[in-house]
Amino acid sequence: MKIAVIGAGSIGVAWAIVFARAGHGVALYDVDADRAAAAFGEIGRRLLRLDEHDLVGDEVTAVLGRVTAAASLDDALESAVYVQECVIESVEVKRSLFAELDRLAAPEAVLASSTSMIPCSRFAADLPGRARCLVVHPGNPPYLLPIAELAPAPFTDSEIVDRARELLTASGMVPVLVGKENEGFIFNRLQGALLREAYCLVRDGIASPQDVDLVVSNGLGRRWAVLGPFATAELNTRGGIERHAEVMGPAYARMGAERGQHDPWPPDLVARVVAAIHEALPPEDWAEHVDQRDLALMKLERARRSPA
Repeated sequence: MKIAVIGAGSIGVAWAIVFARAGHGVALYDVDADRAAAAFGEIGRRLLRLDEHDLVGDEVTAVLGRVTAAASLDDALESAVYVQECVIESVEVKRSLFAELDRLAAPEAVLASSTSMIPCSRFAADLPGRARCLVVHPGNPPYLLPIAELAPAPFTDSEIVDRARELLTASGMVPVLVGKENEGFIFNRLQGALLREAYCLVRDGIASPQDVDLVVSNGLGRRWAVLGPFATAELNTRGGIERHAEVMGPAYARMGAERGQHDPWPPDLVARVVAAIHEALPPEDWAEHVDQRDLALMKLERARRSPA
């Protein structure tokens, strides 16, 4: 397939690596010709670093050869079946660019934005081809963090979402569906919640910025590298996530109230989470899952201690 990546900044470069590494031809375009030219050196350097750790899966020259510089937006979009927009975080800029993408791209091409925060409706609602538009927000860098948030608008065709999911999965990504439009999607809402509290801890004299980072990098971050917050709660105590919510929920509610939030965990919400988590982690296998968690953490620790 031909993939068009529009914008050759850090995210555009990273997406080009993802798609080229998966075997696709990538047309990379940027309005700044100097930026586009510099991008190829960056892609080559990053591929070499990835190859040092066996994370390319092909000859570096072959992967790099799949990426071409497009002389114009028309050239980039010609025959492209999927377009990944990677320009600045501006509603006005994205609205103008998506109007051009909708006008120039083949009618069947998927038009995806890498925006970190902006719902698709804010820049694509008035387009004739709005049904093929959605947000596909990556973790950065996506060639190492494979999560990709699929955030359609109410007007996005479900077939477009399915096509985007299939392409991303085949390209080594882990797509998740954002069920309702919101600012920040999932990734940045979770990240923002942690950052808000981190700033408050520094402001209130509870911790230094360095110590906040140490708590995350040596504690929460390592644990969450193998399990998400719900699965972590399930395996943290006998009785699982239900017991965790019973014991810790009131304290977390008080902490939230300190920050002006009122988001308690009512029993029906906890029950929904428990049911979903127990599908993947049946409570009768709790001890086995704990062992698997510990083994994954051991492997991470061994890798951390190994020389680079």
